[in-house]
Amino acid sequence: MRKLGEIEEVLRQHKEELRERFGVRKIAIFGSYARGEETKLSDVDILVEFERPIGWEIVDLKDYLESLLGIKVDLITKNAAMSRKGFWEHIKGELVYV
Repeated sequence: MRKLGEIEEVLRQHKEELRERFGVRKIAIFGSYARGEETKLSDVDILVEFERPIGWEIVDLKDYLESLLGIKVDLITKNAAMSRKGFWEHIKGELVYV
């Protein structure tokens, strides 16, 4: 089971590739990993902000992140998160930007 610091480091090491290949502007971890409450069954919740509009590439990004991290990833865009006010209010304080 990976720890938050390990996930941050992997994402940091691949930040340039994420930007070039997928147009990732910002990436953050939230949820159980950000709160230090993860278990061996936890997935990692990742919020992404893009430089440009994205379509099906988001599916490729999710697959790529799961391959990099060796953990199931739940991926959401910042725009989607912000469109659900209650959800955004719940997570914005726990975002760990990489």
